Amino acid sequence: MDFTLRPSRVLKKLRAGEVVSTFKLNLSDSRAAEIAARAGFDCLWTCVEHIPNDWSAIDRQIMTAKAYDVDLVCRVARGSYSDYIRPLEMDATGLMVPHIMSLDDARSVVRMTRFHPVGRRALDGGNADGAYCGIPLVEYLRQANEQRFIILQIEDPEPVADLEAIAALPGYDVLFLGPGDFSHSIGAPGEYDHPAIRDVRKRIADLAPKYGKFAGTVAGPGNWQELVDMGYRFLNMGADVIGLMKYCGEMAAACGIRTPNAPVSLYGGKPV
Repeated sequence: MDFTLRPSRVLKKLRAGEVVSTFKLNLSDSRAAEIAARAGFDCLWTCVEHIPNDWSAIDRQIMTAKAYDVDLVCRVARGSYSDYIRPLEMDATGLMVPHIMSLDDARSVVRMTRFHPVGRRALDGGNADGAYCGIPLVEYLRQANEQRFIILQIEDPEPVADLEAIAALPGYDVLFLGPGDFSHSIGAPGEYDHPAIRDVRKRIADLAPKYGKFAGTVAGPGNWQELVDMGYRFLNMGADVIGLMKYCGEMAAACGIRTPNAPVSLYGGKPV
């Protein structure tokens, strides 16, 4: 019996001209992933760049997403090709690669994450994405290139000079602005309306569709429609830890608590 890769919900919607909603998971618990999946998001965004997730936690989140026909994108740590392809072989639907610094950097990522004829991704069809050798080899390569997406993050001023060439590069799907790191890298932390950020935000919105890519970034209720009107189609809306912090704060306030607890020193028992 031959199998196929699960089609990407994200790519189906993007290719139809629709807007995709994602939700960030900072918690490693698969139940947090299930709550977000139940809410109706198209994609869950997990991470091994900033978050101490182990691969077992990522594996459970991937299976949870698949149970609800939701995509899961894993932001990887910058490293070797093994760091990039492991989530794909676990059957994550997409990869997000942070801090693309140049056209050559982007070209290298594509080479490591796409199969022939696009790239030279290391090959092993015996894992979850290849249905444990259940997909014939040539079909596995074709389907993986067609139904798995790659996101390149622009988070620094260095790649801006190469931005159009990066947008034109074949082999990936989403050009994603990370405004937090970008603001930090230009010496204006948190100034998301800084002229340099406004400029690169507009350029990504213009260049991505010009070269057959999709523009992505983070959003909120206050600017979601503005970004959609600008041309963004892959938008992350919130994170589990933000919701939990807000809810805990509201419940504490309802109980009359006015002073939050501070962590204590392991050596003296006093708040630090």
